[in-house]
Amino acid sequence: MEGLGLQRLLEVKTALLLVPLASLSALAAAFISQYVFELQPCALCIYQRWPFAIAAAICLIALYPGLRAMAPWILLLAALVLVVNAGIATYHVGVEQHWWAGSEACVGTGGTPKTLAELRAQIMATPVIRCDEVAFALFGVSMAGYNVLFSLALAIYAGLAGKQANWARR
Repeated sequence: MEGLGLQRLLEVKTALLLVPLASLSALAAAFISQYVFELQPCALCIYQRWPFAIAAAICLIALYPGLRAMAPWILLLAALVLVVNAGIATYHVGVEQHWWAGSEACVGTGGTPKTLAELRAQIMATPVIRCDEVAFALFGVSMAGYNVLFSLALAIYAGLAGKQANWARR
């Protein structure tokens, strides 16, 4: 990357390729950890995959020649989607650290069942993988923690590229 200056790195077409590449790399890492290393995702892990797919798709669609004029705005939209992903990941880190409780999708349904049928339904609805348990951590940081950092960095990059392109057009 030595040959690429900051100006070149922030060009719209480069950003429209790098944002999907980074997003799809994050998705690949998630699927590899799930299917190769058998780290089953919880509900919040699954939710964090969607913004990467959306950011990649909208950036790739913006490469279509008829949409080039909207490319800076699409990059800003991708940045917003990635900020949302960082928010989901931050919430997940909070659940993992027990700073706050997860939703019912994370930890199962609450309440006391009144019948055997309700108990059975509650047990069957409880997720196998809980969001408040860290499945894997590296240097004390969970995958959700790394996702916060990665999503924010990618959002900042997409936002700067989109903003610079908008300023250049004026």
